Amino acid sequence: MLNIVTIHAIRKTPSLSKNLKTLLLSQAISDLGVGLLVQPIFVAQLVVESTQDNESSNSYNVIYIARLITTSFFYFATFLIVIVLCAERFASIHFYLRYQELTTYRRVVAVVVSIWVFSGLISFIRLFISKKIMYLVFGVIDSACVTAASFFSARIYLSVRRHLNELHGGHLQVQPASHDRQMASVLRLRKFAIMAIYVYLVLVLCYLPDICLLLVNAFTPGSSTVTNNLLYYTMTLAFLNSSLNPLIYCWRLKHIRHTTISILRNAFSKHS
Repeated sequence: MLNIVTIHAIRKTPSLSKNLKTLLLSQAISDLGVGLLVQPIFVAQLVVESTQDNESSNSYNVIYIARLITTSFFYFATFLIVIVLCAERFASIHFYLRYQELTTYRRVVAVVVSIWVFSGLISFIRLFISKKIMYLVFGVIDSACVTAASFFSARIYLSVRRHLNELHGGHLQVQPASHDRQMASVLRLRKFAIMAIYVYLVLVLCYLPDICLLLVNAFTPGSSTVTNNLLYYTMTLAFLNSSLNPLIYCWRLKHIRHTTISILRNAFSKHS
């Protein structure tokens, strides 16, 4: 429900640029897919496992395959969209004067579409590879995604601090009126950049245990009952990320927060 409200709030927020709005909507849709599809199917798998002989159950096999496909699809979509979000925010600050030229709306849409297509291909290929290979592929790709997002987040922080130091220290040769406009522009970019960093940090906190366990399973011979059971807990923590992102948007972005409050207030007033 939080993601449904967030999607509506993002669409109704005019202060967001088209590029940022596209990325936030894609992230919210991915989070919504986790809540509507991945988590219920995962719960159904756990219920079937606890009530019958799952190895010979047709219902379990269907649920297991559905969980594999949906988890892979939204798992990689979430990771890759966060990387692009951090990269886009980095470009908006580091390449401030060339931002419109480098990150056109058409390019952002093309990247987002490519992410969803790639996630679909990965989820399909996963059906035909063994668990060990699957763990290795997921662990390597996830580790690369975390590394890339960490790089962009660190560069975002350094670029924001450098711009603020230049403006506060008067190193930029600008008129007083122009200085105020530039300060407001930098502060606005800083707000969106810090939001992207928070999204990245929460993603890492939720997904890092799962990534570590995937790599352990990939390089450990045989199948360990302990690690298989732990995997359920780390997956649950990873799914929690999709419920936290809307809270980050409302916390860090004033316009989305006000729009969300207005939507909820109208919904409750009509219901009452």
